[in-house]
Formats: sequence, C-alpha cells, structure tokens
Amino acid sequence: MAKWRHQTGQASVELVGVLPIGVLACAVVWQLALAGHAAWAVGSAARAAARAEAVGADPRIAARRALPGTLERELKVTPGEGGEVRVTVRIPAVGGILALGGVSAAARFEPQDG
Repeated sequence: MAKWRHQTGQASVELVGVLPIGVLACAVVWQLALAGHAAWAVGSAARAAARAEAVGADPRIAARRALPGTLERELKVTPGEGGEVRVTVRIPAVGGILALGGVSAAARFEPQDG
C-alpha cells in the first residue's frame, strides 16, 4: 500500500506556475482591444479629415481633434486626389513591449464649392 505524502502548499505552487500564462493571455486580449480601438478611431479621424478637406479647412487639425491623445503621437495625414484623405496612426503597445505597426483608413468627400 502506497503512503500519501502531505501536500500542503500544492495549490500555491500550481498558481505560481499558471499565473504567467494568465497574465500573458490578458496582455494579448488587451493588445487586441487596443488594435481594434485604433482601427475604429482612425476611421473616424479619416472621415473628419476628409470633411475638413472638402470645405477647405486643414485636414491635419481635424484628424488630430478626432483622435484620442494616445493615438496622436505618430499621426500621418495624407491628402490625395479628389478629396480623398488617408490617416495613419501607430497602434499603442501594451507595456511598451510589442510594436504591432500601424493602421490606416481613407475617406473621401466631394469638395464643396460655395
């Protein structure tokens, strides 16, 4: 017959072993949420910039005002032909560890004469 060993602290050891995986999973989910937010926000900024371009205002100022402060640092606004404006921003990194690149969106409004 086998003798059972005393297992005091076994749950603590297992928690310490699983905790880094849980933290990593949370960081990945949070990073995906930030990427989605950046994609949504850049679309709004592109529409605002295109409207500004259509009425003769500065599209860079309009795009900057439409973005949250965390996305303004590496903002690029590129006016194109026929009222199209492309806005690009860098996706913020969780903890500054992983750089995912950037997202961009384009919008177009007919120039308004008047």
